[in-house]
Amino acid sequence: MANVAVIGAQWGDEGKGKVVDWLASRADIVVRFQGGHNAGHTLVVGEQTYKLSLLPSGVVRGKLGIIGNGVVLDPLALLSEIEKVSAQGLKVGPENLRIAENVPLILPLHPALDRARETARGQDKIGTTGRGIGPAYEDKVGRRSIRLCDLAEPETLSAKLDELLLHHNSLLRGLGAPEFIKKDLLDGLLALAPRLLPYAEPVWERLDAARLAGQRVLFEGAQAVMLDVDHGTYPYVTSSNTVAGNAAAGAGIGPDAIGFVLGIAKAYTTRVGSGPFPSELHDETGRLLGERGHEFGTVTGRPRRCGWFDACMVRQAVKVGGINGLVLTKLDVLDGLPELRICTGYTVNGEPMRRLPAAFRAQAAAQPVYETMQGWSGSTRGARSYAELPAEAVKYIRRIEELVEAPVVLLSTSPERDDTIMMRDPFAG
Repeated sequence: MANVAVIGAQWGDEGKGKVVDWLASRADIVVRFQGGHNAGHTLVVGEQTYKLSLLPSGVVRGKLGIIGNGVVLDPLALLSEIEKVSAQGLKVGPENLRIAENVPLILPLHPALDRARETARGQDKIGTTGRGIGPAYEDKVGRRSIRLCDLAEPETLSAKLDELLLHHNSLLRGLGAPEFIKKDLLDGLLALAPRLLPYAEPVWERLDAARLAGQRVLFEGAQAVMLDVDHGTYPYVTSSNTVAGNAAAGAGIGPDAIGFVLGIAKAYTTRVGSGPFPSELHDETGRLLGERGHEFGTVTGRPRRCGWFDACMVRQAVKVGGINGLVLTKLDVLDGLPELRICTGYTVNGEPMRRLPAAFRAQAAAQPVYETMQGWSGSTRGARSYAELPAEAVKYIRRIEELVEAPVVLLSTSPERDDTIMMRDPFAG
């Protein structure tokens, strides 16, 4: 049986949490391999709703969760999340959560710099969550990160803080923001050390042992392909690589161990924050999609922008993200709409194009080219087989498969875990 990697195929918020939760019941280990607590996954299990940002979704199903080295970890956010889910009856401890010892940490100075920069940008804000994700990744590639393993070496920690503050206080001073004091940061980290270090280990060894033992590993991505720092709508992107290939680097495994890549896409399109969105709707239909889909960011609470399904964008995500099959979510939000549209391409300054351009102004100039389809009058909500779907809904799904050049292997018809139609088992490879 193959491993499975789950990634978003649009701009995030596609419903990855439910899908990972559904698949986790058959996995042995669930791994987060990139991002930080700017990601949000909502899981509905019976009467309980869990909102996770850092914890791998598998912990809800009693599976071993791993936070890989490709994540940037806010210690206080993690401990707060553990307390929150513990109050809901979940037990999370070192026995079922392991963290890569080389994971970079988000310190209080990172969100401070993040917010100061966004303020300085004025109307040109990128739309970050202000949680310090970008500055933490900058420190990682700048080779000045404080990593989890550093908490076990107070002398190393002290020396690294000197270098870190030399860099960050200069930036904060230039932006007119308060500077940070070394003693406050050092004392805070040393106080956290005994609470965090029991989770730390070289997780690559555990994952290699799992591979040799034939265990199933589920790799859980955050955000989505079109927010990838290289392949997304730059600069309106996240600060990490969200494509499936990063599961290898972000967890410490070989690329051949990633397995089947599952891309998650809504039956329409949404986006939080700034950036190009060719198929965005500013009319009553856009408002209706937002209301029906309860389109608010899990982490930020910001309303999501809504629009028609962009097959051209998802096709691009399939190609660069390495997606083998799609999960289509929230089909039920389209129930009862008399007419549906699918974006099949763009015109950019009068020229036809079948991809989102890389250049900033060209992205902003992209205008959608639509294909119109008949809607359906029946309900898809809660359907658990294709036979229960209206004929026009099946036609809509089939047309999406043709346009994105990938099969729909799973279909989600409500937030409930079991309201899922499986056409192909991802773990079968």
